Amino acid sequence: MHRVAISSTGLFTPPEVITNEELVAAFNQYVHLENAKYATEIAAGTRAALTESNVEFIEKASGIKRRYVMEKSGVLDPRRMRPVFTARPDSELSLMAEMGVKAAQDALAKAGKTAADVDAVICAAANMQRPYPAMGVEIQTALGVQGYAFDMNVACSSATFGIEMATNAVRTGSARAVLVVSPELPSAHLAWKDRDCHFIFGDVCTAVLVQRLDLAPAGSFEILGTRLLSTFSNAIRNNAGFMSRAEDRDPEDRDQLFRQEGRKVFKEVCPMAAEHIAGHLASLDLQPTQVRRFWLHQANLSMNQLISRKLLGRDATLDDAPVILDEFANTASAGSIIAFHRHHADIQPGDVGVICSFGAGYSIGSAIVKKL
Repeated sequence: MHRVAISSTGLFTPPEVITNEELVAAFNQYVHLENAKYATEIAAGTRAALTESNVEFIEKASGIKRRYVMEKSGVLDPRRMRPVFTARPDSELSLMAEMGVKAAQDALAKAGKTAADVDAVICAAANMQRPYPAMGVEIQTALGVQGYAFDMNVACSSATFGIEMATNAVRTGSARAVLVVSPELPSAHLAWKDRDCHFIFGDVCTAVLVQRLDLAPAGSFEILGTRLLSTFSNAIRNNAGFMSRAEDRDPEDRDQLFRQEGRKVFKEVCPMAAEHIAGHLASLDLQPTQVRRFWLHQANLSMNQLISRKLLGRDATLDDAPVILDEFANTASAGSIIAFHRHHADIQPGDVGVICSFGAGYSIGSAIVKKL
C-alpha cells in the first residue's frame, strides 16, 4: 500500500460576475412583470403576488455577496432568467469539459507535473452536461492522459467522494496519480425565479491532483484518511433527467430545477456534519482542537459557523474556517476545494486540516490531511 498526498489544486474562475445588487434589480423587474401579468387573479385572491428580493435579505440569509457565472445576460434578463448558452457541435469540446481542462491544467502546473504523470481522471460534479459519453473521458482525452476516466455525482459532496475514490486507487497501486475535476455549472439548473434560492449558486471548476506520496512535490499534504456518509433525504432535490421527456414534463416545472427545504436542511445537516468530522478525527486519535484549519463546504455561512462551534466549543475565526462563500456563492461540490486552494499556503509542516463537504443525499465526505 502506498502513502497518498494531495499534490496540488487548480481553479478555473468564470469570466463574468453578478453582484447581489444586479441580481436583485433583475429579480424585482421579473416580479413586477409577473404581478402585472396576473393582476386580476391576484386581486381576486386566486393567485399569490410575488414578493421582491433585497440585498440585505440575501446577505443575512447566506453570507453571499456575489457569484461568478459563465454567462450573465440571460440570468439578468427578467423575461428569461436563465443563462444563454449556444449548443456546440459534437466535434467541439463541451462547455463543462472546457472548464475541467483549464482547472486540471492549473493543478498540473502548480505541482510541476504533466498529463504523462496522471493515470486517471474522475469528473465529480453535482450535475453533468449529458449522460454520455462521460465528461471525465472527454476531459481525460483533451488533457492527453493515458489510462481511464469516469463521472460521478453525489451532489455537493461529489468532490470529496471523488477524493476518496482517487485515494483508494493510488493507495492500492492501480494509479500513480488521479485528477479529481469538478466542473460546477449550477447557473443552468438554478431556479432564478424563486426568491428563496435565486441567489444561492455560482459557477466554477476545481481540480485536485491526488498522487503517490513518494512522487509528490515538496509541501504536499498527506491524506491521513477519508470518510464518507450518506442517508436518503428529499430535502434537497432536482427531478430533471432523461425520463422527463417520457413523462411529458414541462422543463419549466418547478421540480425540474434545484429546490430545497432550507430550514430542514440546516437543522438536520449541521449536527450530522459535526458528528461526522468529530468521528473521523477520533478514528485517527485526533481532537477538533488539534486541527489547524477546517476547509468546509461553502453553502451557507450560518451552517459553517454552527458546525465549527459544535466542533471547537467556541466561535471559529476566519483563520480556523476560511470563507470564500461571499465571493463565489455556493459552488456545489467545489466550495470546500476552493477554500483549500485559496487558504493552505500558510499551513506549517505537521499541521493537520480537514476538508469536508455536505449536501443532497444527504451526503457527507471528508479528507483529513497533514502538511509535509
